[in-house]
Amino acid sequence: MIYLKNNEQLALMKEANRIVKNALLVAEETVKPGITTEYLDKKVHDYIVKEKAYPSFLNYEGFPKSICASIDEEVVHGIPSSKRILQEGSIISVDVGAYKNGYHGDAARTFAIGKISQEKQQLIDVTKQSFFEAIKIVKEGARLGDIGNAIDSYVRSFGYSTVKVLVGHGIGQNLHESPDVPNYGVAGRGLRLQAGMTIAIEPMINMGDYRVEFLSDGWTCVTADRKPSAHYENTIAITKDGCEILTL
Repeated sequence: MIYLKNNEQLALMKEANRIVKNALLVAEETVKPGITTEYLDKKVHDYIVKEKAYPSFLNYEGFPKSICASIDEEVVHGIPSSKRILQEGSIISVDVGAYKNGYHGDAARTFAIGKISQEKQQLIDVTKQSFFEAIKIVKEGARLGDIGNAIDSYVRSFGYSTVKVLVGHGIGQNLHESPDVPNYGVAGRGLRLQAGMTIAIEPMINMGDYRVEFLSDGWTCVTADRKPSAHYENTIAITKDGCEILTL
């Protein structure tokens, strides 16, 4: 079932997403060579709690931390650890959720750790831009296939691939609601968007092959070829003539 939000509900969602936006700024300021992903998790956790919100991911289906911290070939759902130290030249995808006043916010960014290669920087830039390529066609009446096609077509023009087994999602009172929002698809196909829908669009883009594997921790998703992957996500609200990005 898809839940359409009224203005009052959207106002509550905007507050949760404001916290997510600022939590990612905290993460960006914190990321540097030598810190642990556990330390990064604590900094973001403490900010969310200070804002009188709850980290959406903490204990979600058993996930043990407040953020997902995924390095290089890790696509998503990396578990922060005191043993995982950030190294110069790597990239890290940080996914953050916050729950306040009955509603969730969700967004992700990929950051450079110190100085990185031009190849990795391009992967980050293209992944981010693929989100905005999708946003160009988002409005009431557009279809989910239009979103996925815009993302996939753009990244494939750079020789990259789109992760298929993980997708974006609806969001609101639940962290994950209907509909699924794939990052690939056929233009003109799929569910029609309606004003009042709130969805998380989140390109997960691999430098190499699209195939992925899950590690023995049951969470961490990595590229099968162990080439780098990047992640960019925002929560948006569909409007009559476009959308509002709630995490920017």
